[in-house]
Amino acid sequence: MTQNAPKKNVKVSELNSVTVRFAGDSGDGIQLVGNQFATATAKAGNDLSTLPDYPAEIRSPAGSLGGVSGFQISFGDDSVLTPGNRPNVLVVMNPAALAVNLKNLEKGSVIIANSDAFSKQELEKAGYAANPLEDGSLDNYRVISVPARALTEAALAGSGLSKAQVLKCKNFYILGILYWMYGLPLEPTIEWIKNKFRKTPAVAEANEKVLRAGRYYAESTEIFDARFQIRKRTIKPGRYRNLTGNEAAAYALITAAKLLKRKLFYGSYPITPASEILQVLARHRAQDVTVFQAEDEIAAVCSSIGAAFAGSLAATGTSGPGLSLKTEALGLAVITELPLVVVDVQRGGPSTGLPTKTEQSDLLQAVFGRHGESPLPVLAASSPADCFDTTLEAARIAVKYMTPVIVLSNSYLSNGSEPFRIPDPSDLPEFEVPPLPAPEEYKPYLRAPGTLARPWAHAGLKGYEHRLGGLEKQDVTGAISYDGLNHERMTQLRSEKIAGVAKEIPPTRIYGDPEGDLLVAGWGSSYGAIKLAVTEARKAGLKVSSIHVRHLNPLPPDLGVIMRRFRRVLVPEENCGQFRLLLRSACMVEPAGLNKMQGQPLNQEEILEKIKEVLRGN
Repeated sequence: MTQNAPKKNVKVSELNSVTVRFAGDSGDGIQLVGNQFATATAKAGNDLSTLPDYPAEIRSPAGSLGGVSGFQISFGDDSVLTPGNRPNVLVVMNPAALAVNLKNLEKGSVIIANSDAFSKQELEKAGYAANPLEDGSLDNYRVISVPARALTEAALAGSGLSKAQVLKCKNFYILGILYWMYGLPLEPTIEWIKNKFRKTPAVAEANEKVLRAGRYYAESTEIFDARFQIRKRTIKPGRYRNLTGNEAAAYALITAAKLLKRKLFYGSYPITPASEILQVLARHRAQDVTVFQAEDEIAAVCSSIGAAFAGSLAATGTSGPGLSLKTEALGLAVITELPLVVVDVQRGGPSTGLPTKTEQSDLLQAVFGRHGESPLPVLAASSPADCFDTTLEAARIAVKYMTPVIVLSNSYLSNGSEPFRIPDPSDLPEFEVPPLPAPEEYKPYLRAPGTLARPWAHAGLKGYEHRLGGLEKQDVTGAISYDGLNHERMTQLRSEKIAGVAKEIPPTRIYGDPEGDLLVAGWGSSYGAIKLAVTEARKAGLKVSSIHVRHLNPLPPDLGVIMRRFRRVLVPEENCGQFRLLLRSACMVEPAGLNKMQGQPLNQEEILEKIKEVLRGN
């Protein structure tokens, strides 16, 4: 192709938002191009929400259905709250990616296919008897075939790179096409390329050249008859960065330690999908952060309990199977009344289950999953950015009430990303620590009025020497006690302390009218899909409102009053009905349920259809 190729006049269409899905083998760099595309959209001023979708196998056979990796992004104006229901554009790097994702594509959507990968051998691996790009089976879609392998090789002819190095660049060729299609800037990705490959200038130059070649190909050929201008979000003044939920949780822990003026200790065992918190904190060890990668989950939580006893802000992170292993030690944290933040990034279970897919199935384990009477606060984040606020709130509660606190995230939030406005220090909450009495008056289980928290006297503090352990403690003195009446009193005090956290919960916000035909009650990652569905229902004239609950134990004290103002209550969640069970028990209501356990998040269409079904009386 020559530089003098004619440029065609194309129309520019304006859209509020669009959803794009990249799919291919893990070796195709799907997550890499997805993240670069997300950065470019953020730099362009769009709001965005992403959903990385990893295969469960570390390295499935190339071209297999089980090895398909995906990255979905919805970007545009303020209406973007989820990664989208169905992609408007599907980018597939091989036949398996098409086979896995075609069922989620609306008729008329765009498919951009790396046609070089649709060989007879690759088609057979994906279960195709004929080439779908040629046999007419995709006539209901707008198919754009791009020989990405051949075009990349042509762009890098004479580069001196090996064939394998050249072919690794083909994902950037496709990315360049998408950048032209949506008018996105190349500069953020070029800057990333130069930094990533600064030690191999030839590779950096090749990737930049291919990125530019892809953009020029889209600009100068006849394959596109339209470009799209995506509306920008309304930006509140401030500094922003694109954050995943795991990154947000990590930065919240660092922030909490700074506000508390104590060191942060994070003891963890690597587990999908929580490992990134450990990795992010390890990069910030110069910020008074101690990171301990333990040999197992039990060692991880026990080391964190020890760090809390030594006076550090202590935290640990895991997923469902790891939370199961930590439960005995969490009982130790409850009886010793030490502050500890536990971030549980939920995934599909039970056992190994769906280790790279999302679910909300650890709720009852978080609330009840310990032996004995072991109450503790449980909070749930509602978006990747909200993982910061929720984790920060958990740390504040932990030190104010001297208790372990569980934060529920999940795979969707932890790997997904969205723009995060870096808060002004003056907007951050104040951290209150139970006051220390004079040394001569100190007793390990003195109670602070209002919170019932015991004093946090760290080990080695002169005049405050004391012992802690798993045996029951005598009220006030902290001596070991086997007295039944004392045990009952201590059990009640621990329970009253956690129940008292409810006084800190702000009034529940209702989206919509304060009463009506249906209230949709959600928690955790279903927030965006619920709000979009309720918005559509209200536009259609339905008397529907919604609430979203962050504090799951104790529950907000106004929930029962709010729910009884509505004729019906619907609870969408990615489990068999765990939050519905809590609401039925605590608020004496009988909600309807929408339950999904497919490894994918609930979407707007599913919730809207259930809203209509419930209102029809089914």
